[in-house]
Parts: sequence; C-alpha cells; structure tokens
Amino acid sequence: MQEITVIFISAFIALFLARKTAIKVGLVDKPNSRKKHRGHIPLVGGVSIYLSLWILYALHSEWLPDFSLYMVCASALLFVGVLDDRFDLPVMPRIFLQALVASIMMYSGLHLASLGNILFGYELVLGWAGYAVTLLAVWGAINAFNMVDGIDGLLGALSCVTFGALAVMFYLDGEHELAQWSLCLLAASIPYILLNLGIPWGQKFKVFMGDAGSTLIGFTVIWLLIVATQGDAVIRPVTALWFIAVPLMDMVTIMTRRIRRGDSPFKPDREHLHHILLRAGLGPRQTLLAIVGVAFIFALVGIIGERAGIRESVMLSLFLLAFVGYFWSITRVWRLLTWARRGSDQSESLHSKVSQTPLNK
Repeated sequence: MQEITVIFISAFIALFLARKTAIKVGLVDKPNSRKKHRGHIPLVGGVSIYLSLWILYALHSEWLPDFSLYMVCASALLFVGVLDDRFDLPVMPRIFLQALVASIMMYSGLHLASLGNILFGYELVLGWAGYAVTLLAVWGAINAFNMVDGIDGLLGALSCVTFGALAVMFYLDGEHELAQWSLCLLAASIPYILLNLGIPWGQKFKVFMGDAGSTLIGFTVIWLLIVATQGDAVIRPVTALWFIAVPLMDMVTIMTRRIRRGDSPFKPDREHLHHILLRAGLGPRQTLLAIVGVAFIFALVGIIGERAGIRESVMLSLFLLAFVGYFWSITRVWRLLTWARRGSDQSESLHSKVSQTPLNK
C-alpha cells in the first residue's frame, strides 16, 4: 500500500510539472474539425505515468521480470511518441519503432509461444510463427488503446480495467509482486483520469494523454499479458482477450469499416463506439460509464471463466460470439444514425425552403 501511495502522489506531481513544460514547448493539443475541445490542452498524461514508473523501478526493480528492458523499450516509445505529439510524425517511423521494441522484447525471451488449448482441448503451439504473432499483437495492442482515446477519461479507465483484472489474477495465483506492479500502474493512471475529467479543478488544469501515453499503455498491456499467459502462466491466452475486449473489438470494427469503404485503416474519423453513443444521445459521462461498464463485464467474464476452469475452446467461442454481436450491433446502429441524420437534414432543408417562400396575398 505504501508503494501505491508513493506512485499516486508522484504521478500527480509529475502531471503538474509536465503540463507547465508542455505549454512552454508547444506540446499541446489544438482544436480542429475532429477535436472539439476548447483551448490548447497539454499532452502529458503518458509522461506522468512514465516518470512514475521510474519511481517504481527505483523502489522495486525486481517486481517485473526484465524491468530494465521494459524501461528501455518504454523510453524509446515515449520519446518518439512525444515527438509525434509535437510534430505529427508520419505513420511508418512509428510502426518501425514498435516493431523494433517488439523485437527487443522477443529477443529477451518474451513472446507468444502458445495460444493455449483452444482447438477443442488441443494446444495451439505457434513455433516460429509465434514471433510474427507477437509482432502483430504488439501492433494491435498499441493501436487498440491509441484508437480508443476519444473522450475524456476513456483510455485511462479502460486501461485501469485491464490492469485491475490482471492484478486480481496475479494475486490469486500467488504472484503478489506482479499484482502490486499492476496496481501501481493503475494508481499512476488515476491522477491523469481525474485531471482529464476536470476533477477537482475543472478545465483549468485539464490534460490529455497524447499518442505517447496511449502507445506506452498499449505496449505495457501486451507486455503484462504475455508475462501472464506464457511460461509459468497465470491465465490462459483466451482470457487475455476478455481483458482487452472493448479496445480490441472497437479497433477491428473501425478498421474493417474503413477498409470496406476504400480508406486507410489508420485514417482518423469520428466513427468509433464513443462517437456512435454520443450521436445516439448519450452525454460524455454517460458514454464513459456505458463503455467502461461493458469492459468491466467482459473482464469479469474472463476472470470467472478462468477461475471456474471453463474450457478454452468454449471461452473462445463465447468471445467470438460476443465480437460478432458487437460488430453486427455497431454496424446497424451506425447505419440507423446515418439515415436518421440524413432524414433530419432533409427535413430542416425543406422547412428552411418553406419558411423562405413568400406568402401569396
């Protein structure tokens, strides 16, 4: 508990120090056609979490396997992420760096060697293909958490659901140090969530996570999931899917929709789950609670399935069924909202024409 408190306080202090520096050097998010916020918001959420990780490293470098190597990778990702936030780098250098840190991670022995007994009781051993799958997993996790960062509090809250679920499973399996590491990471995220939501000082001290932060969180999530599912596994690989269900489903759905209409899968738009819920009439806080509530339920299903020993093939089938239901529902909801908006625009146009027509005397 002492370490968690220290990390929480250090993250809060780091936020206030970093936001002042960010304003001076122009590391801020400016409003545009996609971003409707007011004013220039410092992009320092990831920086504060990163700095608090150094405090944790100084206190307990033994808590996380290969903690030193993790910090090397995290430092590289954060550095390039900050440059991207400031100067808007092209996609390819970021992808190359993500592949590089994934290669470093795999060189240390941390990679996906098995996907568990998902083939109706038979283990799916990946062999050499495991390195390619690990690379895709790193790219996928980073992009999933990057794409979900669209409304206040969402990225931080979803990452806390994942870190909290992992902490529970580590603790139940007797891996108390890894459980405490996950809880410290959760504690480091809370100050960002509070200021991002305007708690308790309103918009005056508002901060954003930035691509540097979402990249750091995505990489950390996949690092912990691989630690948890491979070797002396704490959870089965299929359980990991439930812990990141919402970011993963949202990413795959949005990329599929973009590719089907001929756009780049990385092209920004306003068609994510949170955008759809906002257009459906929910407020920002209602949307946040709804999405985080769904993520919590998914994570709880994963924990229950793991502890109850439900067969991996069954848990995978249930996950795929949930994903199909999510994809089908979101696609239909999006079409209904599009038709409703067109109908509303046509109605307003007709009303405008009628109101502008002179009355016959």
